[in-house]
Amino acid sequence: MASITMADLRAAVPDMTGEVAIKGLAGNVEVMRDAWGVPHIRARGADDVFIALGFVHAQDRLWQMDATRRRGLGRWAEWVGPSGVAADRLARQLDGEGAAKRDYDALPAETRGMLEAYATGVNAFIARGVFPIEYKLLDQVPEPWRPHNAIVAMRQRGFLMGSVWFKLWRAAALRTIGPDQISKLRYDDGGRELLCIPPGAEAQRWIATLQDLAPAIEAVAALGSADSTGGGSNNWALAPSRTAAGRPLLAGDPHRQFELPSMYAQTHIACDAFDALGFTVPGVPGFPHFGHNGHVAWCVTHAFADIHDLFVERFQDNAQRYEFKGEWRATTRRREAIAVRGGAAVTVDVISTHHGPVIAGNAATGAALSLRSVQYAETDRSLACLLPMIRAKDVDSFFDAARGWGLIDHNVVAADITGRIGHLVRAIVPVRPRINGWLPVPGWTGAHEWQGNVPFERMPRIVDPKGGAIVTANNRFVADDHPDYLVTDCHPPYRARRIMDRLNALPAASLPDMLSIHLDDLSLPGLEIRDRISAALPKTPTGIALRDQIAAWDGHMAPRSVAAACYIDVRRALTRLLAERSGLSRASADPLTKVPPGVVPLIQLWWTLPALLRADDTALLSGATWPDLMAAALDEVGATDTPTAEWGKRHRPKFSHPLSPIFPEAAALLDPSGVDVGGDGDTVWANGTLASAGVDAAYGAIARYAYDVGAWDTGSWLVFHGASGHPGSPHYADQVPLWGKGALIPALYAWPRIEKLAKVKQRLTP
Repeated sequence: MASITMADLRAAVPDMTGEVAIKGLAGNVEVMRDAWGVPHIRARGADDVFIALGFVHAQDRLWQMDATRRRGLGRWAEWVGPSGVAADRLARQLDGEGAAKRDYDALPAETRGMLEAYATGVNAFIARGVFPIEYKLLDQVPEPWRPHNAIVAMRQRGFLMGSVWFKLWRAAALRTIGPDQISKLRYDDGGRELLCIPPGAEAQRWIATLQDLAPAIEAVAALGSADSTGGGSNNWALAPSRTAAGRPLLAGDPHRQFELPSMYAQTHIACDAFDALGFTVPGVPGFPHFGHNGHVAWCVTHAFADIHDLFVERFQDNAQRYEFKGEWRATTRRREAIAVRGGAAVTVDVISTHHGPVIAGNAATGAALSLRSVQYAETDRSLACLLPMIRAKDVDSFFDAARGWGLIDHNVVAADITGRIGHLVRAIVPVRPRINGWLPVPGWTGAHEWQGNVPFERMPRIVDPKGGAIVTANNRFVADDHPDYLVTDCHPPYRARRIMDRLNALPAASLPDMLSIHLDDLSLPGLEIRDRISAALPKTPTGIALRDQIAAWDGHMAPRSVAAACYIDVRRALTRLLAERSGLSRASADPLTKVPPGVVPLIQLWWTLPALLRADDTALLSGATWPDLMAAALDEVGATDTPTAEWGKRHRPKFSHPLSPIFPEAAALLDPSGVDVGGDGDTVWANGTLASAGVDAAYGAIARYAYDVGAWDTGSWLVFHGASGHPGSPHYADQVPLWGKGALIPALYAWPRIEKLAKVKQRLTP
């Protein structure tokens, strides 16, 4: 490994001035960068603008694009060594390369043309020979970018998000707590579910009975005895009748684990056919999640639709055959070799049934788990939506552009300049029994097969709802009794409820009001748990003092609050006690929890705890009571010296570049400093912790945005570190201080203003 210096970092930042000739361009393209390094790209034709976008993405984020591609193809271990093998194995089992090529061949000609133009631009930058610093660290050079790699990159960004991990968790837990209690292992519903559609409605949830679960329990039992994934988003829209300017307002923030560089890049592209601004995904042309085109603005949150199923398969003859409806079918087999940096190659034998590849268990022993996922099982045409989205003129045409999107499921919220607002669940959801949502199901019976997909016309949609407000925050989008089975697990409704309460308190909302909601730090479950703590009877003086301090807390996860930090400490201790008393701490050793990136019992129980407390449900406590555990948690935390520190100081995120753990001597150059932040996973200002780790913020808003729809030049936005992926660039971490305090930067849209304020200009020529 070559050592690197600050001079090396600066030398790796490409020149962004002057003229660059690119073969394939039909005309000149202007690239203007504002004070924050955000590129504004203007061309005459659409092909030219996508060539330029590929060039600019590579200019700013080439290593990130390459890393995303390698993760999607199962080639990450070539760069990072043995730590990448487990994830590579899963990517190879799912055949990321084959799926992307299949999908590319099925795309319409104009979409393939867009991806080809984009790849031309990426490769034009690679040909210039100035590579990001990460390649020097790795002693590598980038491979050419191929058109289908955009599909790899887009799929990897939503890789198996959602239901598969809940099912693996309950399957692992089943072996510890038994079938009688398994239905309790579902995220807290806040007392009653708050629905996205219709906005503000509430519903009771359906809890599977033991009889309902019997086939799935039998199937999991076939796997044998055990060997003794935070995130989310907020978005909202207000109709003109609810705003001071008489135009729609649209705002929100996507939440993910903090990764460097950020998943999103602020980008503006314009040509004769469109003029669009938003968050691009490096490696992918267009604006798949967030943007506006001067006519309609759009944004997403993860919907948690159930798009993955796990099947327990029965095998025989050393996994040469598997059972289905009383017959024994031949399995499909192939062998993959994973190259490993600094080590020997690893061979992966991929065994598949008609459901999909085996991803857990040992098929040679007679039973294992296969995965059938919308993301891999069938031809996907999601990227065919990108051009129609950019060209849409209103909410209705934008929603129609979403037909066929299946790479990940979304709540899409949109608003247009005619004053309309709407919400669509953008997903491909298979038709199958509702019970498939709870556990792995028997693959041999035929009773749990997919029977096509829920028609696009039946996916939940609402336009101009009564009340003039739409809020989604990963909460349940329809009730459990909806005619189509769509979802089992989702996030608690606390963030959505708080946003709706804030909006309802506004007589005439403005953009500054939207920005203040981004930083709302009131914890609704914190208030509930505070009241339980207030009644606890700890045995030690320090435990009593801690109880009294939390009892006086106002429920705000404010950066300067000591009581907020104390609440988190006690809740973490209570979660650990729940894991120990229930025996579920042992589930971490179960092979089912090892499927990358893994299922962590403490994280799952963190989200289940409030509902168990609210119901005073002690079935998992092995004879203890909640007052017993509450007192024990207070005494345990009170015995430490941590409760004197302010929440923001303890909650400061640690930003870590993916190569820092591998090259620790370079970490000081690669990792920007964090800042004090408030909030937690239950608040709108969603800087969440991982219950299994420390209390530093591990995930949260990686971008923020707010638009007065139609008054586009008043819009503002932010990404959590900066526009550039180069550690040596002044724009690598210049947005971090603003991100920490909730400020946004202007989202420049009008070209005369851009020309006036541009700090750096570059011309791309044929």
